[in-house]
Amino acid sequence: MTVFTREACMYAFSKTNEPIATVASGSTISLETYDCFTNQLRHTEEFQTLDWNAINPATGPVYIQDAAPGDILRVKIERIEFAPEGVMTVGPGLGVLGDRLPHNVARPFAIEDGHVVFNENLRIPLNPMIGVIGVAPAGEAVSCGTPGAHGGNMDNKMITEGATLYFPVFVEGALFGLGDLHAAMGDGEIGVSGVEVAGKVTVTLDVMKGQSIPSPMLETDTELVTIASAPTLDEAVRLSVEQMADYLHPRVDLPLAELIMALSAAGQTQICQVVDPLMTARFVVSKSLFQLGAAF
Repeated sequence: MTVFTREACMYAFSKTNEPIATVASGSTISLETYDCFTNQLRHTEEFQTLDWNAINPATGPVYIQDAAPGDILRVKIERIEFAPEGVMTVGPGLGVLGDRLPHNVARPFAIEDGHVVFNENLRIPLNPMIGVIGVAPAGEAVSCGTPGAHGGNMDNKMITEGATLYFPVFVEGALFGLGDLHAAMGDGEIGVSGVEVAGKVTVTLDVMKGQSIPSPMLETDTELVTIASAPTLDEAVRLSVEQMADYLHPRVDLPLAELIMALSAAGQTQICQVVDPLMTARFVVSKSLFQLGAAF
């Protein structure tokens, strides 16, 4: 299996990025990653030398043969591994409560025995996930810190081992990349960081021809998820619900009015993150509700 090192990283998803490698559809590869600070930050005093232009690196891009605009790139997350220590930060203007803090604060956290060791009395269970993952957009470059229809910084804690992501392909080769791993992160990521950590992710990449989607989708063994990002959380919620209805309507034997009733009774609107340049929401439906098989 091919392993790509974290030095081959980018700070924006762009159709002009030079690929670090070309792989065939069906390939399983591993991507090593920096943490979201490019491993620059561990303690508060390091804010003085922090390069804010080197934030949220994604390892890539990887060119996938036969991927073309209008296709879907399927990404199966096989494994997430990470370093034995992570870092968190808070500060003025950062996150939901940043206005209450006079100074930036950063500190490291040990990771051991399935937990983040917060202090001697508090151990937080791990929920390993990928914050930044996606493909190149069709238009202008998008910073790795910003989510969108191409994926990017969605900070969705369901993007974890065993999940399958589906991305719309906008450019030849898709130009896939990922980064910004978290050892633990709550929905919303309200303080602007989860437990940021370097690591390695193993994925299987498949091109799906003759099908398209407007925005990323996610699938687990039991659930189907639409993901949307927008300037406000209200807009992101609306888009995620609309995309789920658009996906399901031709696939289930219900008139639209009754489908909406079923989604209102059993679908789940959930927040991914509220701290990035765009807000991200997801809409989750149990596959068993409509006796659904694989998404595509």
